[in-house]
Amino acid sequence: MALTPERKVKNQCVEILKKNGAYYFFPASNGLGRAGIPDIIVCLYGYFLAVECKAGKGKTTALQDRELQRIRDAGGVALVINEHNMDELKNVLIGVDSYNFNDLLRNLIKELK
Repeated sequence: MALTPERKVKNQCVEILKKNGAYYFFPASNGLGRAGIPDIIVCLYGYFLAVECKAGKGKTTALQDRELQRIRDAGGVALVINEHNMDELKNVLIGVDSYNFNDLLRNLIKELK
């Protein structure tokens, strides 16, 4: 059975996530969840990342846009990835890997004062 173009994008994302040691899963879409939830939920070094996979000229729906924005509003990273912008996912993961948490804590403490 041939893979759909979107499945190929998902598989490429999984390869990148595995290479970077990320925890990830595909939320079950069995009617019990909320509509518009991204395809892949990721945690790496304490950072929350959501990935919506599209192929070709695939566009996000209004429900997907709403959920991606809610994730961003909560401080997470939400990406729409297709076969043409796979480097965006790689760059985000590299940035998370190289981020210094001590600097983050110092900056948060300064903001709270």
